[in-house]
Amino acid sequence: MRTLCASTLIGEFFVIGFAGLVAMKSDDLSMGTVWTVCGIGMLLSVLLCGMLGRPGGVQLGWVLQIALVASGFVVPVMFFLGAVFAALWWASVHYGRTIDEAKARWAAQAAAAAQGSAEADAA
Repeated sequence: MRTLCASTLIGEFFVIGFAGLVAMKSDDLSMGTVWTVCGIGMLLSVLLCGMLGRPGGVQLGWVLQIALVASGFVVPVMFFLGAVFAALWWASVHYGRTIDEAKARWAAQAAAAAQGSAEADAA
């Protein structure tokens, strides 16, 4: 799960940066405000890559997804991109857990087979 989720978060890092470039053209926002908000979002996306194995890491990822969709009020195309990345986040979490469960089953079967062959060799 961590690999898929981290890939999604790194993609969001770049999207947030590009959205900041678009938001800079707005006359209503100062450049300092844009880059403070974008910098926090970009930093959070990178830090979340390391927090995915900890409790609350996935939930913080959902908070980032909501913020990404809400950024559409400043850069309208972010409504679409935020929804796309929220769907990618869901898929990363859902299918990542499915893959992790399959890996655990496979490892248990391999360990049982190794133990069975070791007992057969001992006899």
